[in-house]
Amino acid sequence: MPPAVIDNPILNSPFAEPTRHWVLDENGIPTGFPAEGRRRSEFVVPVPPPKHKVKDQGSLALEDNLGQRKPNDYVNEIRAKVGAWRALGDSGLRATVTPVTARLLQHWRDPARQRRLFFCQVEAVETAIWLTEVAPKQELDRLRVLSAEANPDLLRIAFKLATGAGKTTVMAMLIAWHTLNAARARNSTRFTDAFLVVAPGLTVRDRLRVLHPSDPHNVYAAMDLVPREMRDDLQRARLVITNYHAFQRRETMEAPKLAKAILGGRDGPVETLETEGQMIQRVCGPLLGRKRILVLNDEAHHCYREKPGGDDKLDAEGKAEAKKNNAAARLWISGIEALQRAVKHPVTVYDLSATPFFLRGSGYPEGMLFPWVVSDFSLIDAIECGIVKVPRVPVQDVPGADEPIYRHVYRHIRDRLPKAGRGKQAKALDPEDLPSQLVGALQALYGHYAKVFANWQGKGGPTPPVFIVVCNNTATSKLVYDWIAGYERTERLPDGTERTVLVPGKLPLLSNVEDGGAGQRRMADRARTILIDSEELESGEALSDAFRKLAAPEIEAFKRELRARGRHAEAESLSDADLLREVMNTVGQQGRLGEQIRCVVSVSMLTEGWDARTVTHVLGVRAFGTQLLCEQVIGRALRRVSYDPVRTDEAGNPMFDAEYADVLGIPFTFVPANSAADYRPPKPTTRVHAVLPEREAQEIRFPRVLGYRVVLPPGRLRATFTPESRLTLTPDMAPPDAINAPFVGENIRLSLEELKATRPAAIAFHLAGYTLERWFKDAEGNRKPWLFPSLLAITRRWMEECLACAGGTFPAYLLWRDVGDKAAERIYRACIEQQDATASLRPIMDPYNETGSTRHLAFTTTKTSFWQTDPAKCQINLVVCDSDWEAAAAQALEAMPEVLRYAKNDRLGFEIPYEHGGADHLYRPDFIAVLDDGAGPEDPLHLVLEVKGARDAQDDAKHDTMARLWVPAVNAAGRYGRWDFLRLDGPHDVAEAIRARLARRPPRPAPFALTA
Repeated sequence: MPPAVIDNPILNSPFAEPTRHWVLDENGIPTGFPAEGRRRSEFVVPVPPPKHKVKDQGSLALEDNLGQRKPNDYVNEIRAKVGAWRALGDSGLRATVTPVTARLLQHWRDPARQRRLFFCQVEAVETAIWLTEVAPKQELDRLRVLSAEANPDLLRIAFKLATGAGKTTVMAMLIAWHTLNAARARNSTRFTDAFLVVAPGLTVRDRLRVLHPSDPHNVYAAMDLVPREMRDDLQRARLVITNYHAFQRRETMEAPKLAKAILGGRDGPVETLETEGQMIQRVCGPLLGRKRILVLNDEAHHCYREKPGGDDKLDAEGKAEAKKNNAAARLWISGIEALQRAVKHPVTVYDLSATPFFLRGSGYPEGMLFPWVVSDFSLIDAIECGIVKVPRVPVQDVPGADEPIYRHVYRHIRDRLPKAGRGKQAKALDPEDLPSQLVGALQALYGHYAKVFANWQGKGGPTPPVFIVVCNNTATSKLVYDWIAGYERTERLPDGTERTVLVPGKLPLLSNVEDGGAGQRRMADRARTILIDSEELESGEALSDAFRKLAAPEIEAFKRELRARGRHAEAESLSDADLLREVMNTVGQQGRLGEQIRCVVSVSMLTEGWDARTVTHVLGVRAFGTQLLCEQVIGRALRRVSYDPVRTDEAGNPMFDAEYADVLGIPFTFVPANSAADYRPPKPTTRVHAVLPEREAQEIRFPRVLGYRVVLPPGRLRATFTPESRLTLTPDMAPPDAINAPFVGENIRLSLEELKATRPAAIAFHLAGYTLERWFKDAEGNRKPWLFPSLLAITRRWMEECLACAGGTFPAYLLWRDVGDKAAERIYRACIEQQDATASLRPIMDPYNETGSTRHLAFTTTKTSFWQTDPAKCQINLVVCDSDWEAAAAQALEAMPEVLRYAKNDRLGFEIPYEHGGADHLYRPDFIAVLDDGAGPEDPLHLVLEVKGARDAQDDAKHDTMARLWVPAVNAAGRYGRWDFLRLDGPHDVAEAIRARLARRPPRPAPFALTA
C-alpha cells in the first residue's frame, strides 16, 4: 500500500527547535500523522537480508539490505544535556561560558537578526561549546574512548548536518568562536586561532575560501556571524584550506628510474620522495608555529582507517569501489595523523558531514554511524523544517508489481549496460539502443521537466531548472549524454565515401544540437547539457586522455563562449579540467559560465559540495545499496531555490513553503506528494549603501555602548520602590509539587520541600550578593563590597514589600538564577531612581569600536519598498521601508529645515543594550536625526527616533532604558555630542512632535533627564 500522501510536509520553522514530527511506521515510512515533540536521533543497523523478499521494505530498507531502526542513545543524551543548558537562558550562559562565547551566542540567537541562522546551525556549535566550556572533563574522555578504535591517536568530534543545512556557516561559527576566545585568552589551551580545513576535492576546497576572514565574499560578513566590535580580532585567524589529495607525498625531483639509480651510485637509487615532515611543512607550514591546531573535515565520512579483518562479501564492482574508497580514506586520515606527530599539543578534529557513516568495504558494518557523532540534524528533520526540497519518488507505476520499476531502474537494466571502462566500451552500444526502461524513465522525467521549465520561464526565472543523471561508469554516462544532448554519427554513402552528420538529442530542451537552417544542423553556441566526471575533476590532476576525448565537443563549446564573453586569455590559458570545473561549479548562477546549463550527466557520483540550487529532477542509473548513497545523490538536488519565508508559526518564527525535487532510479522514500510546488524565482536584490565621497558631509557617527555604570556618591545606597518593582512568583516558573505514576503500582509525590525550608535571611543574603555582582561594578569590572550592607538592607525590604508568592510558590525560588535575575534588576532600578544629582551614569564603551558610522553601510536586500533619499539630508542612498510609517517618517524628516542629516538604523550597528525578564537584549531604534535645535550646526542635537504604535512590556523596557540610562550616560560622557530620545506614536505629525520635544528640552542635558 502506498505511503500516506501529505499535502504540506513542513511542520516546523527552520529558525527554532523542532516541536513536531511525522510519525513513521516500522519501515520508516510516514503514516501521515504528526506527533508533538522533536524527533529522536536514530540510525539503521544493517542486518542480513531474508532469503526471499516479497515486498519492497520502504525507505530505510534499500536494495537488498534491510535495516532495524535504533535510537542513537549517545546523541540523544548529549542533545538533552545541551537543551537543558540552553534553557538556562542568558543568565545561564554568563555563569558557564566565557564572556566572548556568551556574546557570540546572544548574537547568533538574536531573533531580530537580518540573516537569522538555522536552529540546526546554532545547535551544532552550541554542542561544541558545551563540550568544551560547560561539560565535565569526563565527557571529552568518553568521546576519546568512542573514537579510539577507529582513531587511536586523535580526538574526533562529529556533527551530522543534512545537505543544505549550511555546514560552511557552521565551520565559520566554530572558527570565530575559537579565534575570538583565543584573542582574549591567549594562554588558554582550550582555544586556538590556527585551523586546517580539509575538503574531499577541489570543488569544496574552492567553495570554502569564504572561510578566510579576508576573502571579499567571506561568510562572516555575508551571514553577520561576528558582532561588529569583535571583527578586527577575527583577522587573527590563520587558515590553511586544502583537499586531502595534498597529503600525498610528492616527488622532490622529476627523473627516470635509471637516472635515479645513476645518481645514487653504489648506495642504490636516490630517494626523491618527500619525507613525512616535508609533506606536513608543505601543506601545513603556516600553522606549525601555533600552540594548538584545530582540524575541520568537510564531508568527513571519507576520512577513516579501514578495520582489518572486517572483509565484507562484495562482488567485483563492490570490491573495486571499496578499494578506491579505502585508499582515499587512508590518505586523508594518515595526513591528519602525520600532523599530530609533527606538533606538540593534541590535535582536535571536528568532522562535518550529512552522512557520517562508514563506507562499504571499510571493515565496519556498511552505513554504521561514526561513534563520535555528538549532534544530529537528519535529512528528515531538514525536510520537516523546510530547509531542503522534498524528494518525490515513485510509489506505483506497473499495476500489481511488487515495486515501481522507476524506483529501481538500474536493477532492471544493469546487464544491458556497458561494463566499467573509460570510453572503449561505449562503441559496443549505440545510444539509440539504450534499454527501454531507461529511455522510459528519461522521457517520463523529462515530460515533467518541460512543464517546470515553462513555468519558470513564464515567471521570469533568470536561470533554467536543472536535470541531473548519475550513471554507474564513464561508458554508460557517455551513451546517456549522447542520447540526451545529441552526437556525431558517421554515415557511409552509396559511393563508398563517408560523411559525418549531427544527430539531435532526444529531449529537445536539453539538446546541444540545433537547427542551423536550410535543412542543416549545428552545435549550439551555448551548451545545454554537459558530461562530468567528478572523480577526474576533483583530484586536481589533468584529465585522462580518454575522458578528454569524450568531453572534447563541450570543452570547445565553452572555449567559444569564453571568447564571446571577451575572456580570450582565459580561453587559451585555462586547462580543460579547470574550464569544466568552472562550468560545473557555476550551474544556475547568473552571469557565470554555467548559468544556462539545463542538464548534467555525471559519472558515478556528483561531487560533494556542489551547491546548485536549481536542480529539480534527478535520475539514478547506478546501484544504491545503502541510505548513505541515496542521501548523497539525492542531496545534490535538495538545496532550495528560495529562502524567503512566506508565513510564520504560532510563535512568530518564519517558515518556508515546500519545494520539491522529482527523483527516479534512487530507492529513497520520505514524503509522497500529490501536487507540484509552484515555482518562485529568486527575488531581485537592491544594493543599499553610503554614497561616497559625494555625501561625505552627511555622515552620522554614534557611540557604541555595551552597558552602563553608576557613579554613586560616597555613603549608603537608597531605594524607592514603585509598582514596577513588584515581582510575583508563579507555578509556571516551576511547579512546587508533582505526582509521578507508573502504568501500574504506587504513586509518589515529588516536591521542593528542601528548597522551601531555606531561611529568608539566607535568601536575602544570596540575592543581595548576586545584585552587587551583577549590577554594581566599576568600568573595569571590580566589585564594590562597601555597598553590600546597604544593598542587603534594601533587598530585605524589597522581599517584604514587593515580593508575592502565588500558587504554592515560595521565596526560595529567588535562589534560581533566572528568577533571581528578575529580582536583582528590580532592586537595581529602585536604587538608581533614588539617587540625587550628585549621582551620575557613565556608558561602558566598546573597547575596540568606540563609535560607529553611516559611512560603512553596504548591504543588499530583496525588499521592494524604498524611499529615495535627499542627497543633502542622508548619506545612504535608500531607506528600506518595512512599513508605510517609516516612509512617512523619512519624508517628514527631509522636509524639516531643522534636520541637518538623518539615517534609518538599518544594519548600522547602532544597538542599545537593555534587560527584560532577566535576559539581555539589544534594541535597535528606527532613526537617528541630527538637528539644529538653536545651538547652531556646529553643536547639533542627535535625536534617536522610534516610530511605534501599539507597544508591550518589552517595548516599554527598551524605551525606558533609552530614556533613563542610555541618553543620560552618553550625555554625561561629554565626548559624543548631545543626544535625546523621542518615541512617536505614529507617522503623522512627525515634525510637530519633534518641534514640541525641542521646545521642552533644557538648554543642556541634566543628569537623569527624562525624555518624552
